[in-house]
Amino acid sequence: MKTIAALQTLVTAESLDIEPSTAELDAIEQEMPLILAEVELLDAQIMTIDRLASELDERRIRRAGRKVLAARRVLANQATAQVPGVGA
Repeated sequence: MKTIAALQTLVTAESLDIEPSTAELDAIEQEMPLILAEVELLDAQIMTIDRLASELDERRIRRAGRKVLAARRVLANQATAQVPGVGA
């Protein structure tokens, strides 16, 4: 019986101790309103999984969905403003 051994070194062994760069942390901070809006939408949807959605639940889901869309719009506008020659 032959044993099977890895011929390559582990790829992720060295990358486990790396912390996010300041640019990555800034990107996360910039996207945080969208992340929070998506969490709020998910929470509203989870509440209605095992029961029928009431009128209040439907309003809560619609409101959370509008927050997600608004946050996406803000991020898209910021990204467009950073590209030279776009949106001028």
